[in-house]
Amino acid sequence: MIKAKNILFIMFDQLRWDYLSCAGHPHLHTPHIDALAAEGVRFSRAYVQSPVCGASRMSFYTGRYVHSHGATWNRVPLKVGERTMGDHLRSTGMDCWLVGKTHMKADYEGMALLGIDRESEIGMRVEQCGFDVWERDDGMRPEGPDGLYDENGTERYNAYLREKGYRSANPWHDFANSGRDDADPEEMASGWFLKNARKAAVVENDDSETPYMTSRAIEFMEQSGNNPWCLHLSYIKPHWPYIAPAPYNDMYRPEHVIPVARHNRERDEAHPVYKAFMDGRIGKAFSRDEVREAVIPAYMGLIKQCDDQMGRLFAWLKETGRWDDTMIVLTSDHGDYLGDHWMGEKDLFHEPSVKIPLIIRDPSAQADATRGTVCEALVEGIDLAPTFLEVAGGEAKPHILEGRSLMPWLHGQTPEWRDYVVSEYDYGTNPAVAKLAENPSSARLFMIADERWKFVHAEGMRCQLFDMQSDPFEYEDLWKSPEHQSIITLMYERLAVWGRRLSQRTTRSDAQIIAERERSPTRGITLGIYDESELPLPFTQFYRGKPRPDPTD
Repeated sequence: MIKAKNILFIMFDQLRWDYLSCAGHPHLHTPHIDALAAEGVRFSRAYVQSPVCGASRMSFYTGRYVHSHGATWNRVPLKVGERTMGDHLRSTGMDCWLVGKTHMKADYEGMALLGIDRESEIGMRVEQCGFDVWERDDGMRPEGPDGLYDENGTERYNAYLREKGYRSANPWHDFANSGRDDADPEEMASGWFLKNARKAAVVENDDSETPYMTSRAIEFMEQSGNNPWCLHLSYIKPHWPYIAPAPYNDMYRPEHVIPVARHNRERDEAHPVYKAFMDGRIGKAFSRDEVREAVIPAYMGLIKQCDDQMGRLFAWLKETGRWDDTMIVLTSDHGDYLGDHWMGEKDLFHEPSVKIPLIIRDPSAQADATRGTVCEALVEGIDLAPTFLEVAGGEAKPHILEGRSLMPWLHGQTPEWRDYVVSEYDYGTNPAVAKLAENPSSARLFMIADERWKFVHAEGMRCQLFDMQSDPFEYEDLWKSPEHQSIITLMYERLAVWGRRLSQRTTRSDAQIIAERERSPTRGITLGIYDESELPLPFTQFYRGKPRPDPTD
């Protein structure tokens, strides 16, 4: 065991924290991810800073809360000037590369204002969230009457599929994310229709998205040389469309679907924002048993495929010696309701949506004492950026990075730690839900959660409060309980403290501010002097007598 030289930062998209066997799933066995946990630390209380792809990822990459970086939802640009883990790591001599998804929306207006050439090295890094790109693939090429969701989505993967013989206008959809109709083998059975979730995708397993991205990561590492690197290997699956290639489409059946976590009182007493999500098309769909029985076995199959690819990846790392000098981090950008709480997708703050898996294996000897342990500290996605900076040997930057390094936990120490985690959500772009808000700026939700209580503030509306100890499934909202008003008051105080934090002074550290206090008093003039005799002559020598000659004469 030696000190970690490299970092392999693996992120799955929409992987629930409890859909791993090491986290207790009774039917879905993930032996390769479990083996990673057996050699590292599994953090059982890890939360994202926003339960939606884009905003969550921007917090991971910047190490800053959504409230700080401002990219509050998908397709909201990360403004020019926000430094990311790539910027921080390169300052230490560590490269930072991408294989897969970021959901980054570039601030082209800001780039143009500053004259940043998009084709330059700086421009490409600004456009790609600070990463150098081996392959970017956000895994999204859905098409509607008005065009593509993402004009550049999964272009290279589509080209790969065509080279492999999958010929069509959009192989990503037509082969990788569609099956075939039983009555007409030439007719598509699209993965967008949930009834088709159990069908096998047309694409062969080896050509599907998850193995393809694993191969691309291995290709990067094969040519990476001796310079230290951080590789962000970012998979699109098990994100929808929920359809898997054989044999993964048929590994699980409705009897393997764990009971749904929902209660009638949730609908009867629903918060207005939550009710709007429940009553939306996705919420209504996933409230139907036939939808869950079709989708969840496919979702489980996609996770099983992910785990098998982890086995392939970890075997390659061991064969090449990379296992011994590479820190491996495995996580997700958010979870998936899958019908729990009468909802589908993500977006809100129940545990299936906002809580994520997080496993870290540090190869160094200092981590030997914690191998195979579970850490119950309250962890945030923003903690990874300062962790990586410490691994790379960089100086801590708490004036920029709002997260906290996890290295003490990995090395068996118990550091001073946070009392609560924070997550945010901007529902201003959702046409059905946004009408509840006075204006787009007030369409905001904030979550404060500690070891027992979960509190949600909605601008202009009532709050929510759940006792996670006595009510772990979050069925009973205690917002109007007289016995719990003191807890609500405490949570509002915490939200206020968090909201007043100093988050925008990113150009000066505390150490630099302290140094400013000690700036020489003889530089310039000291204010507040009534008479020149109040200070020694050297302090005022340039402000006495006649003007000095012009040195340029």
